[in-house]
Amino acid sequence: MGHDIYGLNKAREEIAYARFSMGNHNALLLYRLLDAYQFYAGVSGSGKSSVFSLQQVEKAMKGYKKFFKTAAPSESDCTSWDQKQIFLFIQNCLETAQKEKSVEVYFG
Repeated sequence: MGHDIYGLNKAREEIAYARFSMGNHNALLLYRLLDAYQFYAGVSGSGKSSVFSLQQVEKAMKGYKKFFKTAAPSESDCTSWDQKQIFLFIQNCLETAQKEKSVEVYFG
C-alpha cells in the first residue's frame, strides 16, 4: 500500500510520478497543493484521476513556493527527498499544462 501519483499528458503518457509510503504524511502535502483531498483514501489514493487546468497547476506551484519559501530546491540543498519529488512532480505537470492547457493526474 502507498500513494502512487502519476501526471499524464493528453496522449496519456507518464510525465510525472510521485511515490509515498502509506504512512508518509508528505503525501497529504501534495494532495493539499493540488487541492485534491477527495482523491486521498488513507493508505493510498482513490484509484481515480482528474484533469487539472494550467491555472490549477500554477496555483499548486505557487503554494509549493509559499510553503517551502523557495522557488526550487537546489542540487546542493539538503532538502528532503519528498520536497524534491513534490517539486519535480508539480514542475513536470506545469510544463505539460503550459503546452497542452491541462494535465491529468491519477491518484493510486
